[in-house]
Amino acid sequence: MPLGTQNQPLRVAIIGSGPSGFYAAEHLLKQDKVIEVDMYDRLPTPYGLVRGGVAPDHQKIKSVTKVYDKTASNPQFRFYGNVEFGKDVTHADLAQHYHAIVYAVGAQTDRKMDIPGEDLPGSYPATEFVAWYNAHPDYRDYHFDLTQESVAVVGLGNVAMDVIRILARTPGELGKTDIADYALEALKNSNVKTIYVLGRRGPAQSAFTNPEIKELGEMEDADVIVPPDDIALDPFSQEYIDSGIDKVAVKNVQILRELAERGDTGKKIKIVMRFLVSPVELIGDENGLRAVKVVKNELYKSDDGSLRPRATDQFETLPIGLIFRSVGYRGQALPDVPFYDRWGTIPNDKGRVMTEQKGGEQVIGDYVVGWIKRGPSGIIGTNKPDSVETMNMLLEDLDAGKLLTPVTASRDAIENLLKERKIRYVTFDEWKYLDELEVQRGAALGRPRLKFSRIADMLQALAARS
Repeated sequence: MPLGTQNQPLRVAIIGSGPSGFYAAEHLLKQDKVIEVDMYDRLPTPYGLVRGGVAPDHQKIKSVTKVYDKTASNPQFRFYGNVEFGKDVTHADLAQHYHAIVYAVGAQTDRKMDIPGEDLPGSYPATEFVAWYNAHPDYRDYHFDLTQESVAVVGLGNVAMDVIRILARTPGELGKTDIADYALEALKNSNVKTIYVLGRRGPAQSAFTNPEIKELGEMEDADVIVPPDDIALDPFSQEYIDSGIDKVAVKNVQILRELAERGDTGKKIKIVMRFLVSPVELIGDENGLRAVKVVKNELYKSDDGSLRPRATDQFETLPIGLIFRSVGYRGQALPDVPFYDRWGTIPNDKGRVMTEQKGGEQVIGDYVVGWIKRGPSGIIGTNKPDSVETMNMLLEDLDAGKLLTPVTASRDAIENLLKERKIRYVTFDEWKYLDELEVQRGAALGRPRLKFSRIADMLQALAARS
């Protein structure tokens, strides 16, 4: 009996409910075949980083979830929230119930700077702060010492810009967002006055986008200070900008020069942009940070023609009490799934999981999409072609008969397994109810939504409904 028909639907499990997972589901459900897609997430809430990573003051970006809701409304789609892969269900369990398993788990941890003092109190990965202010249940009880007057943010990407904005916004600005209620309260009482932004490359190599840097200069009570030495371009960078090849870089430099000219207008918070500097040591003790020592870098042209930073013999010490690093992200290994530790990804060939990154064999039935496939690059939309590529490999393997042969390929069977294990899974309809509650709670306060930040509270709200 052929797979993908009414009598024998193709059963696919997707682990993770962020953009890459939803784009994978969307592509499968568009096919002229009968395909059942079951999506798992360890949280009761879907959307991954759209919910837990996109900055609360960027509400428009979050509207992409309407596209995902459309996918979820397909009768062939099911959501199993509050189910953790490797703990509640294993790879072996899924192989007994599905013809294919798709990993869409993202890059969940930050890269380290690997410098002395990095583990001192007051030193954090940026993603922990982001998850905290976005009401992620794993981080809602974290505490960040906002009594400090000077903070450093390491990195020149969009996540670094998000952290800076949230630290620098007024309570009035934050009060119009869906930031976590406890984070809003903590930030209202913040003493932060100076935010050092530390980038190892120059202005022309910044990874942030034009809107992100422009937005820094448009906040109610924060000035962007760009020291003259830091905005000056070295000959290589000037040549690159003059070529006009990279329009984003050209515009970034233009915006930074305008901000440098504007300078200090007397606003409460100063965002000091420092380029061509790298932290080499965090200074402090068990009571917390006191300073960050940085080395001045210079750019040189490498053998492949790219501009790279290297340290000079010039050092500087900046007084800080808190530091957030945003210097790259990496995935984490999943139980019983191959992992390439050097890149922090699942080894794959166009999305087909391989036993090793080079020269490995295909792991039949296993596929990967998103950041855990390609590394942490691109924006939300970048995940769509990435997921389509992988799903086309899966469909090729379907035609070639190279998928798993599960013993019990049915929804009833997997749901019975979850119930036997007493796993309280959350359906998409139940999530929509929680979603309505959050919006109602927010509306009462004049805010877009007031998020649940504890899983127990979500499950209690669902129990009260029934």
